[in-house]
This record gives sequence, structure tokens and C-alpha cells, in this order.
Amino acid sequence: MGEQVRYGLVGAGMMGVEHINNLAITPGAVVTALADPTATSINWSLKALGDRAGSVTSFDSAEALAKSGLCDAVIVASPNYTHRAVLTPLFDAGLHILCEKPIATTIEDARWIVDRAEASDKVFWTAMEYRYMPPAAEFIREVHDGRIGTLRMLSIREHRFPFLEKVGDWNRFSRNTGGTMVEKCCHFFDLMRLITQSEAVRVYCSGAMDVNHLDERYGGETPDIIDNSYTTVDFANGVRAMLDLSMFADGAENQEEIAAVGDQARLEVLIPEGAIVHSPRVGFRNAKRATRRVVHTDETALNAGSHHGSTFYEHQKFNAAVRGQGKVEVTARDGLMAVAIGTAAEISAREHRVVEMSELGF
Repeated sequence: MGEQVRYGLVGAGMMGVEHINNLAITPGAVVTALADPTATSINWSLKALGDRAGSVTSFDSAEALAKSGLCDAVIVASPNYTHRAVLTPLFDAGLHILCEKPIATTIEDARWIVDRAEASDKVFWTAMEYRYMPPAAEFIREVHDGRIGTLRMLSIREHRFPFLEKVGDWNRFSRNTGGTMVEKCCHFFDLMRLITQSEAVRVYCSGAMDVNHLDERYGGETPDIIDNSYTTVDFANGVRAMLDLSMFADGAENQEEIAAVGDQARLEVLIPEGAIVHSPRVGFRNAKRATRRVVHTDETALNAGSHHGSTFYEHQKFNAAVRGQGKVEVTARDGLMAVAIGTAAEISAREHRVVEMSELGF
């Protein structure tokens, strides 16, 4: 492939800009093309490129970019509901692909993407950035290394800010996003699968839109996206996992808190603080023996995006896979399974019932 991997971006808006900033500090990466039907988004990305913008060609469609021959790899950061359509010409052109989460808004489309990705000899990588936040990555390693004994319980809390404004307000409606439990929470269902090393068998979600977007109207329609929820997931190996989501908790000191409890100890990670706390069992009324250490994230990586440096680390691994120097760590099938759990959670919240994953074909 030579010394450089030529990157194209399909979707030049907010997340596209984050990818551009991280590619700028990825050795051997050069952006050669952008595709977006919205001129405003193209301009955002060109501004982010700065002096490099003059060597970048802009297109108004994924088809045109795919046919240009300017790219070795393409990052898909377009709105969720467009993914299947924009991936079609990229697969046809035989390009390496990093596709933002969720890979699709429906299980049907996600299955189609899996089929195309598995039939290709090129890299397909689902962008699940949360795996690569350094404190989270270290936490996962320690759980898998047995520091808590046998994992029995896993809880994830994200208390954060509301959904940001996007071009055309596409993210205000579940028909475009797959719903909050797919759009936002696929990250956490992916983490659950990764940490438990098992598959979900049933899902129960209690959620609603209680605070955010209630006074917003778009063409006479009110948004329909969940802004808070509790979700319980039973896994095949007996581990129980829970997600606690609030999107009106902007003032929380830590946005993500993950705790794993085993038969020997409890381990938690706090982000962005970066602290990992290990609390072994001590018996009733005995002195606690918790230890705390902080996992630091490189400042350059932190400053390149909004995902605690994770996008940078993800790009290093994707770039290595494209070069044949590393393996794909987050497959299209991983993306499908996160969408499937999120879809089950959306159904559960809407219908107020437990959803068996077998109902969805899993």
C-alpha cells in the first residue's frame, strides 16, 4: 500500500471532524476525499483540515467518492439511517471501511452489512470508540485477567448531556436513529458483550422521554427519543448486566462509571477522572482494603476529540489492520449484536415487557 493510507470520509459533519482531527495525528494517514450532500458540513471538515484542505477533493455522494479511486479506506460518519445506502458503493469498490456506530438502524440492514463485510477480503471495522478509552481498556483487561475472580454482575452508568444538534435535526427521531437505545447505548451493549464474553438472552428496559426536547417541534412533530432509562440484560453465561442512562445529568462529575463485581472483589472505573478502584471482599465489619489508581490518557489524544482519547487509539488499530499489521477487533457482527440488544431495549421500553433475544432471531 505504500507509506500512506489514503482516507475518504462519508459524512463531513461533527463526527467527521473528530475523525479528521485524529487522522492528523495518526502516522501514515492522509485525507484525500470528502463526501457529503450538505455544503455546511463539507465546509466544517475543510476548516478542520486547514492547510491540508487544498489536496482534498469534495463530492456530494458516497458513489462519486467510491468511483474516484482516491481512497484506500473510508470512514462512514453519515447519519445512522443512511449507512446501508452509503456502504453499498463502498463495498462494491473494494474499499477498507470504518463505519460509525450504530452500523444500521434496523436488524435487517445490520444483517445485510454483516453479509457484505464477511464476503469481502477488505477490512470492515465497527467504530465502537468506548472500548478504547484508556481507563476503560485497562478496566476490561483487569476483569479478563481475573482480578475480581469470576464475574457475576456488571453495571454501567452514563449520566451526560442531551443529544447535540445535528444537520437537519435528524437525531431527534427514532426512525432516523434506531432510537436512543440503539443510537447511544449500542456502545454500552457492545461493552457488555466484550466484558462478559457472552451473548444476551433477554432484555428488560424501562425508559421514556421525560425532560429533553419536550418543547421542540420539527414540521409539527415532537421528538420521540428516550432521554433516561434502566436496562437489564441477562447473558447466556449467567452474568447480569445493567445500564443506567440519564441524558439530563450534565453536571455529573464523571460521565461514565462502570462496575464489575465478581466472587472475590469489585472493580470500578470512573471516566473522565480515569480512576480504577479495586475493592476485595473483606468480610463483615472488617477494614476495607480498596486501592485506587489513575490511568492517564495522552493529552494529544484527549484534545483530538470528545471521546476521552478513544478515537485516536481506535484509528491506530484500524490503520494497522488496513496495512495487514493487526487484526480487526470490532467486526460487523459485533455491530449487529449491539444493534440487536438496543432494538430489544427499544421494544421493551415501548411495550413494557421483557424481550427474549430469540424473538429477534438470536
